Amino acid sequence: MLIQACPYYTMFPIDFPLEHLKNARPGEWVLDPFCGRGTTLYAARLLGLPASGVDVSPIAAAISDAVLAGASPEQVVKACGQILSSRSAPVDVPEGEFWELAYHRETLEEVCRLREALIYGEDSDTRRLLRLIILGRLHGPLRKGAPSYLSNQMPRTFAPKPGYAVRFWRKKGLCSPPRVSVLDLVARKAPCYLEGLPPPTQGRVALADSRQFDLLELGGPYTWVVTSPPYFGMRTYVPDQWLRHWFTGGNPEVQYGYQGQLATAALDSFVQGLRQVWTNVAKACAPGARLVVRFGVLPSAPIKCRPEDLFRETLRGTPWQLQEVRPAGTAAWGRRQALQFLGEKAKSPVVEVDLVATLES
Repeated sequence: MLIQACPYYTMFPIDFPLEHLKNARPGEWVLDPFCGRGTTLYAARLLGLPASGVDVSPIAAAISDAVLAGASPEQVVKACGQILSSRSAPVDVPEGEFWELAYHRETLEEVCRLREALIYGEDSDTRRLLRLIILGRLHGPLRKGAPSYLSNQMPRTFAPKPGYAVRFWRKKGLCSPPRVSVLDLVARKAPCYLEGLPPPTQGRVALADSRQFDLLELGGPYTWVVTSPPYFGMRTYVPDQWLRHWFTGGNPEVQYGYQGQLATAALDSFVQGLRQVWTNVAKACAPGARLVVRFGVLPSAPIKCRPEDLFRETLRGTPWQLQEVRPAGTAAWGRRQALQFLGEKAKSPVVEVDLVATLES
């Protein structure tokens, strides 16, 4: 499935948006103001519904943009080959011990050549899907046989900090990163994700802050808003994705935040931020629109509260009326990757709820 091409720090199962969107009428617009890896957008695509998404993370925006794109595996492989064969040596190749041990020099130069072409070159569905595949294969574990990832030994789900990674590789004697042909890897992996795609649907993705961005620039008016905002108490996930952030245009060092990132540590700031999102979303919605939210509070949050009570507080003063609260189990049951990044122990899973609100006419 296309949404499995690149891991993201949190994700909900596709059954969640599909269950709610099954009642949508043809042509009704879908919005996800925290689009993440694009699960809601892909569910809308499966159902033939137009959909738009917004996120402050460049990685999320790149993944979700590809989720709406359409191209064949052959087209993506051809685009990769053309970039690698037509461009001169990359202008910006990171230096330092980490980069020397993380990637074979020739592999790193190929990655940098693709990075520069995808950042500064033409934009197309084919290139968005190529970027998605590279993002998903940028780092991961070493395996016997044909390589599945471009890097030396690393987790697939997150990038370790440089100092830790260098110490690990030296301790394990992994000081000769494998030479991986980017083109060969793309040729092997593209069919896994791109064969049998549903037809593309109308919609766009924006790298923006949902508290302020004019959502009608992307489509709408929206009848369905299906999303999962950051959970209260969640620590920042940005450093865990620093290599993918570099590939999408960031600096080759660990970054600790994005501009416009929702504050999740202080209760008042968190409530105010989400309230601004719901207010702004309402301006872009049709009367009677439905807001469907999967939500949780981390056990380590500074203030203990039930997620449904906190969500009610974020709706206060907005035109949304809460209609329904359903238990959604725990993050562990949903097989979310959040637990790896949140530092939560398995004995303290995140309790989640699904909430449905409607927009006052």
